[in-house]
Amino acid sequence: MERGTIDITSLPGGLDLQATVESGQSYLWDREDGRMYEREAASGGDAWYWTTLRSDDGPVVVRVRQTDGELMWESSIDAESRVQMLLGLDDNLPAIRETAPPDAVVDEAFDAYWGMRIVRDPAFPTLISFICSAQMRVGRIHGMQQALRREFGETVAFDGRTYDAFPTPVALAAASEAELRDLNLGYRAPYVKRSAGMVADGEARPEDAIGLDYEDAREALTAFVGVGDKVADCILLFSLGYLEAVPLDTWIRGTIEEYYPECDRGNYAETSRAIRETLGGEYAGYTQTYLFHYLRSGGREQ
Repeated sequence: MERGTIDITSLPGGLDLQATVESGQSYLWDREDGRMYEREAASGGDAWYWTTLRSDDGPVVVRVRQTDGELMWESSIDAESRVQMLLGLDDNLPAIRETAPPDAVVDEAFDAYWGMRIVRDPAFPTLISFICSAQMRVGRIHGMQQALRREFGETVAFDGRTYDAFPTPVALAAASEAELRDLNLGYRAPYVKRSAGMVADGEARPEDAIGLDYEDAREALTAFVGVGDKVADCILLFSLGYLEAVPLDTWIRGTIEEYYPECDRGNYAETSRAIRETLGGEYAGYTQTYLFHYLRSGGREQ
């Protein structure tokens, strides 16, 4: 086993691991104690979390825990650089916060969950998890991804336990719609199967959007079945490093209606441009994520 620690005081803005992985950004991490997404106001905990990644030798487990000013990690590979990337540890939070508007609700959100970072999850699992996210609460979305792991993922042995890797595109493409519906995917089942097939067949990969201008990247991702503008923005923000992306979900549309009504332009593209500019331009997605977690957790009555 490989293991190591990262000094949290060395990170610009520190770290709130629980808020980072339990704030609706990611459905690809789980808690060792099985209590993922039990609390809406998740913050400040010291639980062990795990996820799986793909390496040249197959899937590997990565575990992390925040305690006593350190982030501990464990894996079967030297995973420190991957942990840095997965959890956005190189992001300069104080500098990012300087780009946010000087609004009371924004300040409250940053203060409440300071140290929350934006994840960089693997692209294909992120694509699938956000296809599953339509009209679902975060706990149910997470549960779907765990069910996909159990049913179609490879078993990985690590530290005396077994874990389920996220399924490959080939494995999900081979699943029947009925099998996927049995995991409570509902009408999302054909979307998952067909989008997985696009990746498995080499027709398209979500990573192909990297390097395109932001709006072109969003448009490229909508080629996948079941991916509209909002889901595309989630993939861009939480996997592909487009920190300006602002997914216009129900919570953020409510935020716009109450706090930034001048940004509502009547369609997704124009409203997106207006709210991105208002929330900080190239780092608008960070401000959006803090607002989402704060307001969804009951920080203010909407």
